[in-house]
Amino acid sequence: MAQQKITQTAGRTQLGDFAPEFAHLNDDILFGEVWNRQAALPARDRSIVTVVALMAQGLTDSSFRHHLEFAKANGITRTEIAEILTHAAFYAGWPKAWAAFRQAKEVWPLEEETVDAGKAAHAAEMIFPIGAPNDAYAQYFDGQSYLAPVNVDGVRISNVTFEPGCRNHWHVHHATKGGGQMLIAVGGRGYYQIWGEEPVEMLPGDIKYIPAGVKHWHGAAPDTWFSHLAFELPGEDTSNEWLEAVEP
Repeated sequence: MAQQKITQTAGRTQLGDFAPEFAHLNDDILFGEVWNRQAALPARDRSIVTVVALMAQGLTDSSFRHHLEFAKANGITRTEIAEILTHAAFYAGWPKAWAAFRQAKEVWPLEEETVDAGKAAHAAEMIFPIGAPNDAYAQYFDGQSYLAPVNVDGVRISNVTFEPGCRNHWHVHHATKGGGQMLIAVGGRGYYQIWGEEPVEMLPGDIKYIPAGVKHWHGAAPDTWFSHLAFELPGEDTSNEWLEAVEP
């Protein structure tokens, strides 16, 4: 199963003119190669190692905040980071743990505890990863969604996860020939709807084909998480048009 590739540009953005070789080592070697050796050690575990190593040195600066946010994106929950920092405190030092907790509380607000628990329970039901927050397409979703690329060669396949009540906007997959989208529900309970028709419930194992040119949306039921695999079917002159939000 293909893992999401980790990329970094902070080196070139902040030091590209001043220290181009350091920027290259930071962006291309440390993050481009070391962090992407996920077959040897998953990014989630690398985040744990990195957070503890920085805390042990007392480096709770902006870079530490970045790695806390990175750890959260890699699936570390609020409960887990609290236990990680507590355990490390006995070896790295109590004052360092206090400094680390001050930043961790901001990255994992208390109100997210329920979300973390629901996310962990949903992830345990599936064989596909939930992935990172779907920030690139956030403007086309009402609510929080997550994206995990599953395959990028040949047919592009992604696992899309919706928090309870989250759904994307009406949209159309265009193509002059072929194209369209295939959805396979893999966790939780959700819905999809074609324009002019009633919403259709989707449960794990359900498969829906949406031909090119058909206006539709899909997302989670109000009270449950939902995940589906999304296939972009091959076609000619394919494109995706995002439209208005779905009315409640």
